[in-house]
Amino acid sequence: MNIDWTHFTPQAALTGGALIGLATSLLLVLNGRIAGISGILGGLLQRCSVPELSWRAAFVAGLVVAPALFGLFLPLPEIRVDARWGRLVVAGLLVGYGARLGSGCTSGHGVCGLSRMSPRSIFVTSAGTIVSSSF
Repeated sequence: MNIDWTHFTPQAALTGGALIGLATSLLLVLNGRIAGISGILGGLLQRCSVPELSWRAAFVAGLVVAPALFGLFLPLPEIRVDARWGRLVVAGLLVGYGARLGSGCTSGHGVCGLSRMSPRSIFVTSAGTIVSSSF
């Protein structure tokens, strides 16, 4: 995937970041839950009470519906994936396994864990930075 730097707008990035921060803060303050996507999705796959299932399903539905609503007002960016379906499935399963093993994905630790000063999140995000910078 290549970033089209000629069409990058800091305002859109700032607005998106602010909306992510607002959503995660509201979920924590109003529901007492952390907005880790892998944990929310994992909870949907387990047996849980109806209220627990409801907020998790609504959160995941929002992740799907929001881009569709955005597309009604502005053009969506072009997405081009240069990989075969089998490779994408294997990669998705490995990422899911890694997120489960690490008690969340790196971006979840970065957005939700660092703001709570979680030692685990500080370790995971700093170790991820060290590993990725060595490649």
